[in-house]
Amino acid sequence: MLGVSLSGKNNNFYFPGQNADSAGIDVLFKESQDAEAVHVCRQRMLLSIAAFLLIYFIIAFRVIHVCLVNGIQIHTPGDESAESEIYAGTPISRADIVDRNGAIIATSLPTVNLYANPKNVRNPESIAQKLTHLFPEIGYNDLMTKLTRKRTSFSMIKYNLSPAQQAAVNNLGIPALEFQKSEKRVYPHKNLFAHILGYTNIDNLGLGGLEKSLHKRLTESSKPLQLSIDMGIQDTIREELVSAVEEFQAVGASAILMDVNTGEIVAMVSVPDYDPNLSIPVGDRALFNFATQGVYEAGSVFKTFNTALGLESGKVKFNDKFDATKPIKVQGITVSDYRGENRWLSVGEILIYSSNIGSVQLISRVGKEAQRQFLINLGFNEQLSDFEVFEKGRPLFPSQKKWRDDTMATVSYGYGLSITPLHLISAFSALVNGGIYHYPTILKSDTPKHPARRVISERTSEQMRKLLRDVVVQGSAKNANIPGYQVIGKTGTANKLTNGRYVDKKVMTSFVSAFPQTNPKYALLVVLDEPKGNKKTWGFVTSGWNAVPVGGRIISQIAPQLDIQADFDLDIQRRHVKAAFIH
Repeated sequence: MLGVSLSGKNNNFYFPGQNADSAGIDVLFKESQDAEAVHVCRQRMLLSIAAFLLIYFIIAFRVIHVCLVNGIQIHTPGDESAESEIYAGTPISRADIVDRNGAIIATSLPTVNLYANPKNVRNPESIAQKLTHLFPEIGYNDLMTKLTRKRTSFSMIKYNLSPAQQAAVNNLGIPALEFQKSEKRVYPHKNLFAHILGYTNIDNLGLGGLEKSLHKRLTESSKPLQLSIDMGIQDTIREELVSAVEEFQAVGASAILMDVNTGEIVAMVSVPDYDPNLSIPVGDRALFNFATQGVYEAGSVFKTFNTALGLESGKVKFNDKFDATKPIKVQGITVSDYRGENRWLSVGEILIYSSNIGSVQLISRVGKEAQRQFLINLGFNEQLSDFEVFEKGRPLFPSQKKWRDDTMATVSYGYGLSITPLHLISAFSALVNGGIYHYPTILKSDTPKHPARRVISERTSEQMRKLLRDVVVQGSAKNANIPGYQVIGKTGTANKLTNGRYVDKKVMTSFVSAFPQTNPKYALLVVLDEPKGNKKTWGFVTSGWNAVPVGGRIISQIAPQLDIQADFDLDIQRRHVKAAFIH
């Protein structure tokens, strides 16, 4: 039965019992859907608001927990735990090496290695041809060998690809070629620290220098390894040594700068050297670190130790004089002077004129037993095994049985006993710093590994400084008398032993020095291996003509870098005293 509207129009109003038509049903259904949609929307909005509130609550809780519960921890630069935490997140597995000022001198960069799975190689000839175009240094035949090793699923193609090379390989679209994550050790300053740092192989294993000796430290901690080396000073000294080798046509040269009050090595250079970034063959001498490995007879620089022992023993007085008028014989050997004064010499003049005769007479008052024990106390009898650089030489130190009177005589002026430059500079520093021996180190640290020990008294050290100043002002080291810095030092020239015989004109020249005289802070040792005479030196090859001027040039440049204030008043006073003495 059809329902009839009272108004005659379809206004969707029906009496009870009337049938609703289909249009009315649709309207009611639509209203129900709209209500449900609004309800769902409200639920979603409430859920979203709740989620946002939860996130903000978590953030707020974390901020409050860090700032108020644990506190904001501010770490000082010296806080090791802080630095370890900072560097713990790095993906690099080998720690950086930095100089004393924090400048990076060795680091590792992330890279990739290219390898192939020969089992998946379908067209080796085509792949080899394409790779040869990208890597011509490998060669087509080598690539074919690598790509056709069917018994393996891994064949290394090339180590340490650059990003551009990796992109080029990817563009080839060859599924058989894959990449392996790796890292490459990089030395930003090339040759400058070669003999200190050493190098690593393709597997990042240390093969020389600190990279080898401290391999465990560098791979177990991500904290940078800080050295006592100053990059600027190192660069200045190396430039002078390279120039000296060229000027004097020397086989090589070496220099060490040490802080006399701590034993820290501020610079250490040996040339020739090499670039550890390059995988190319270099000569044996370039790989040889003469500063730590070069065991040699140092010549007359040894007279500093001889004189210090004499004064320290009390058997030699500061103003004593010795007969150097003619050569002397000791147990079958004849001792003479090179261009000798042929007169009686004071203790100071023995050093100024570098008299072998005077040195032998001086040590004769002390005795061979005291001499040997004194040199042992200076560390000349053993390898400096705890010094951090891997390459170290062992001194040639005569046994007690062989330490006869002739040994005592030759050792007094630097023959018959061989040590490294590192031994020499460490012992010399003790003579001028007040008498305290500090074990050498190349690491910057507030806690030395070895306790310091006294080797001579403060009084003897002060006397030695006065005597060594006279050597620079009046003696063979005049070319190192840099105004304002009161350099003290001693020269040494020793003939090299070749096939059992000492050869003239084939010498090792040394100049060991410190500055300033009144309160020495740094000691410098310069060694030249087989320097040649030239027009500028009038053909002479002795230390005063080569090692001394090189040392003088180095000191004049590095003293300002080291913030050593020049004091010209002392130089003026000394000139006035000398002039008054002459008149």
